[in-house]
Amino acid sequence: MLPTGDYARYKIILGTLGVVVPLLVAVLFSFPNLFRIPGAQVKFLPAVNAGLNSLTAVALLTGFYFIKQKNVLAHRAAMGTAFGLGALFLLSYVAYHSQVDSTKFGGVGAARYVYFFLLLTHISLAVVTVGLVLFTLYFALTGQYTKHKAIAKWTFPVWLYVSVTGVVVYFMISPYYT
Repeated sequence: MLPTGDYARYKIILGTLGVVVPLLVAVLFSFPNLFRIPGAQVKFLPAVNAGLNSLTAVALLTGFYFIKQKNVLAHRAAMGTAFGLGALFLLSYVAYHSQVDSTKFGGVGAARYVYFFLLLTHISLAVVTVGLVLFTLYFALTGQYTKHKAIAKWTFPVWLYVSVTGVVVYFMISPYYT
């Protein structure tokens, strides 16, 4: 648990991160050449990102299973793993998108509608997930378990959806990577 005197400071830091991280990702997409490093080799990262998202989903489901079994220590380990994998994903995602233009989806017909539906819901919920995850973690670390449980009821399904749809979107667009 965190020292009790630092709760307000941690809440400000986490709240700031919950806003700043999505804004930084938006800057990446708005100014695609801003952080380019000539010769950077990042073409392998989408597959890594899909792997990280897959492992995050497994860790989330494992954590959910353990808390339903009232195994708090195993739940904590699984959720810590999910958080770490999510952080690695975010770093890898930013590294890739700071170096490479977005890939255009080339599918047609119903596949195109499914892809864009999944992509739009994935992106929209990913923005929200950052803050949800940070505050769910904050309430757990500060021993505010009633608040933790209340927000986790929202965080878990949203984070799981974002993780799973990230993998589905990757597989749908991977044939169009150059």
